[in-house]
Amino acid sequence: MISYIIRRLLAAVGLVVVISMITFAIFYLLPRLAGASPETLATRYVGRAATADTVRVTAERLGFYDPLYVQYWDWLKGVVLGTTIDTGAGTVQCPAPCLGYSFRNQEPVTPQVLDRLPVSFSLAIGAAVLWLIVGLSVGILSALRRGSFFDRAAMTFALAGVSMPIFWTGLVALAIFSYQLGITPPGGSYTPFTENPVQWAYGLLLPWITLALLFSAQYARLTRAGMLETMGEDYIRTARAKGLRERTVVTKHGLRAALTPIVTIFGLDFGLLIGSAVLTETAFGLPGLGQMAVDATGSNDLPQVLGVVLLIAVFVAVANLVVDLLYAVIDPRVRTR
Repeated sequence: MISYIIRRLLAAVGLVVVISMITFAIFYLLPRLAGASPETLATRYVGRAATADTVRVTAERLGFYDPLYVQYWDWLKGVVLGTTIDTGAGTVQCPAPCLGYSFRNQEPVTPQVLDRLPVSFSLAIGAAVLWLIVGLSVGILSALRRGSFFDRAAMTFALAGVSMPIFWTGLVALAIFSYQLGITPPGGSYTPFTENPVQWAYGLLLPWITLALLFSAQYARLTRAGMLETMGEDYIRTARAKGLRERTVVTKHGLRAALTPIVTIFGLDFGLLIGSAVLTETAFGLPGLGQMAVDATGSNDLPQVLGVVLLIAVFVAVANLVVDLLYAVIDPRVRTR
């Protein structure tokens, strides 16, 4: 078990390094291949009225004339160890992990990301709990009552939930439950958990339900398919023949074997959802990482976009690591491979 964990940790670290290379290449190598010059890259960090000398000096200060491997090493060293950034008007100390410096906002990217992270994490964790409870429960009951009215109604609802886009369901939910009925607060209502946990949950209740509706439908279908497959296996009939209670057969033998694909997709969904719930955050006016990435893209703030992309990639890598470790708990055969 220890050797399995060590191998997974080393693989996760290697994955993060590869992701950092790909992320850096997307924002620095691809523009070069498309014909961008150091001066063209530097124009993103200066005003529209900047002179050619100002652009050239900025390109030198940011290291755009250095070879790409030198730029990558300096950027990676700043992420791991921190760095000192020359803003032209002075120097700014950016402690580790330094995700860059936003010349638009005149401050390092890391504090801005950490300020938005609780919003995105709150949205993801609440929606994940809801869609797991609803999706697994509906999927298990549908599999056990195959062909019944409940099975047909649940799968029809699941198909509708998967088909409805989040920007439509979000706006409709706001119009009905917030503005007409007044049950939930309007969009843009976020209270930090440390200030008031009840108000925190109340403000995020409608975004949780709206986002969970999309994912729970998908998880219900996956759970139903997995349960139907496992409940027909020989070891399930053997367990019943031994006189085990139906609840034990379903939960300990059937559901445990059907959880492997669910765990896989949940790790990927949750890791991506931390920073990519753009439509939900936009519809409900939540100041999360997804909204930050959209605003940074619109204002051409490359360091902010790069920082958010790298953070999302790290979350996905960590989620994959957790999934690999959960495999060893769910299926003991994984530890011996």
